[in-house]
Amino acid sequence: MAGRELSGCLYANLGGHEGILAFIRPFYMDVRQHKVLGPIFNSHIKDWDSHLAKIAEFWAVQTGGPSKYRGGFAGAHLRLGLKPEFFDHWLGLWDFNCQRQLEPDLAVQMSALAHELARRLKMMVEGRQGLQIGGD
Repeated sequence: MAGRELSGCLYANLGGHEGILAFIRPFYMDVRQHKVLGPIFNSHIKDWDSHLAKIAEFWAVQTGGPSKYRGGFAGAHLRLGLKPEFFDHWLGLWDFNCQRQLEPDLAVQMSALAHELARRLKMMVEGRQGLQIGGD
């Protein structure tokens, strides 16, 4: 993604759906191998291609692009019985992949976006009511 001009919406700067998929594929390869996160993801996701396509649609919405995503993000995660500390593991891998794969400005933006979404979802997991995740 090097050499991409940093103007306009984040979605376009990432390279649209293809750029998002190029980013999340290696990230989720790391997740699947992680000692804490791997068992959770691997036990719930059987069709990774389909899941990655859905995740790309989610991130398209979050980054200001067009998307077929119709929600369900918070509910899907809340049903897993996640513990708040799982988010720290996920964010650590996310930040690592942002720094490894994206230009510095894009890495900062994607990291900040993920941290805000994780903060909201973590609050939901902890039982705080009335919170919304964008695009959900």
